[in-house]
Amino acid sequence: MCGITGFYSKNLSTFNNAILKMNSALYHRGPDFSGIWQDRSAGIVFGHQRLSILDLSPAGNQPMISNSGRYIITYNGEFYNHLEIRKELNEMNLNINWQSNSDTETFLEAIEYWGIDSALKKVVGMFACALWDKKNRSLTLVRDRMGEKPLYYGWQGKGSNKVFIFGSELKALKLHPEFQGIVNKDAIALLLRHNYIPDPYSIYKNIYKLLPGQYLQLKEEDLKKNFLPTPISYWSLTQNAIKGTKNLFRENDIEIEKNFEKLLKDTVKKKMISDAPVGAFLSGGIDSSTLVSLMQSENLNRIKTFTIGFSDDDYNEAKHAKKIAKHLNTEHTELYFSAKTAMEVIPKLPIIHDEPFSDNSQIPSFLISQLAKKQIKVAISGDGGDELFCGYNRYIHVNNWSKKLNLIPFGARKVFANGIKSISQDRWNVLLKFLPFLNKYVNFGNQIKVAKALEANSFTDLYYVFFSQWQNPTDVVLNSTEPGTFLTSYKPDINQLNNYEQMMILDLISYLPNDILTKVDRTSMASSIETRVPLLDHKLIEYVWKMPHNLKFRNGQSKWILRQILKKYVPETLTERPKKGFGIPLHSWLRGPLRDWAENLLDEKKLLKEGYFDAKIVREKWDDFILNKKNWHQDLWNILMFQAWLDSNN
Repeated sequence: MCGITGFYSKNLSTFNNAILKMNSALYHRGPDFSGIWQDRSAGIVFGHQRLSILDLSPAGNQPMISNSGRYIITYNGEFYNHLEIRKELNEMNLNINWQSNSDTETFLEAIEYWGIDSALKKVVGMFACALWDKKNRSLTLVRDRMGEKPLYYGWQGKGSNKVFIFGSELKALKLHPEFQGIVNKDAIALLLRHNYIPDPYSIYKNIYKLLPGQYLQLKEEDLKKNFLPTPISYWSLTQNAIKGTKNLFRENDIEIEKNFEKLLKDTVKKKMISDAPVGAFLSGGIDSSTLVSLMQSENLNRIKTFTIGFSDDDYNEAKHAKKIAKHLNTEHTELYFSAKTAMEVIPKLPIIHDEPFSDNSQIPSFLISQLAKKQIKVAISGDGGDELFCGYNRYIHVNNWSKKLNLIPFGARKVFANGIKSISQDRWNVLLKFLPFLNKYVNFGNQIKVAKALEANSFTDLYYVFFSQWQNPTDVVLNSTEPGTFLTSYKPDINQLNNYEQMMILDLISYLPNDILTKVDRTSMASSIETRVPLLDHKLIEYVWKMPHNLKFRNGQSKWILRQILKKYVPETLTERPKKGFGIPLHSWLRGPLRDWAENLLDEKKLLKEGYFDAKIVREKWDDFILNKKNWHQDLWNILMFQAWLDSNN
């Protein structure tokens, strides 16, 4: 795993100083080697920070030039089938003079022979890269199918000094002298709704994230005219999922399970190929426990596993992970942390993430990476299981709500919604005391959420309401307009799928890459660790979408097929328990040890001076929260993460 960066500029005087600074900003992503390549006549410069995983020798250093000299690449990621592709190329008698055993060189030669589009369709892996074609004088940026690796890009500067810049993280782009860094208020509105800023937007104006499964190709005339073409899709999760549901397997459950276990074993085995030490994050849940079980079953040596725990038992999964590790006989390491430890991490979060990011599990994710880096360089992670196998509790809640709402005519629901909106918050709170059962499926304390749920026109609209943190973020973000996303303006046509499948697709194309994978990438890379996610192998994903739905969700139980595999290795008594997730006791911490920190960031004078938020709305939520009237901790965490990010950038 590595860090990549670079730019196109007509101003040659900026070349050396700029790229050296941009590269150094990504040192944490690749401390093993720093490389630079430039073509001053073309105005192109590439930077690379290497984390050596495959072929640890200098022959694997980057930027790398193809054997013919036509292509130059700066690449971040891993191709798990690169040996198969290399074998295929060798069998064609192309007389390739291989200089290394690295997957980077394999990819370059695959592009040389098949072209970028066909080569991308052949490779299996996680990656982001920039490719310069000396013959056609074109720059191509690429991102992997599921969005495991990040890539930012955009035009900055003015007039003849305008530059096209790109990089793995914003911290590299910010060090170019032409970077403008104008905060995008519309993106703040998205942050408050989602807890993250979704693709293709970023916190800065005119800086974008390349979407998963796409590449962006800028020809020489595009670069000279400061033009930004439309990205090209080479793989679509939505299309492959819909195609899968139309071509379901006809074998019986036992046969499908047998074939899936074989595929999963093979996928895990490939993800463990490394010339550096490998281990796994073990939460004790179904996903990570299944992967660790398969890892250990394929190895004579004990697998290194790592877990983070809390002193608060309501949030502590470490004790369960420890029992599973003991049963599997892994070499297990655990770390318990407190609010004091969290306070030490919080100032680092804006630097780690580069833009505001509000999933509070970023704290334990960073700590487990810090723990693991002392022993390993590659970590296997169980992410993706919830989105593929119907694992989130909210799927059940939203589906139940949908059934109930469908019993009420839409016109009547509109009347009820208007009635709820007309009730004051204080009167609404009193009403809820007499109707406590209402809180079974949703936080009825948020009356706006209830009203919007009643007004939902479709199932995906209802899911959008439940998914949203702030229901009307433009009310609190001053002078903002909320841009369209995959959950609104660019919603895919998935009405032919069942409710659970629709929610899983929306999460796979939005929540997974923008929240889960962003968190995993930034927190692990901040610790110079490469994370690999077997469940997101695109071949495995295509297989899973051909499974009948009842192999994922059966009799009210999620991840049914994973559970069948896991119980072959671990007793059900160690794994069957309510899902908790990787959260922290944020509400109690904000009212306790984090209160002074939060008070400072939410100071009314400070909010008014900065001019991003309606200070009155923010302070009302904070006061209600501190007085224990409302549990607005996640709403406030969104604001706090922006405020902390803003402070770190001033």
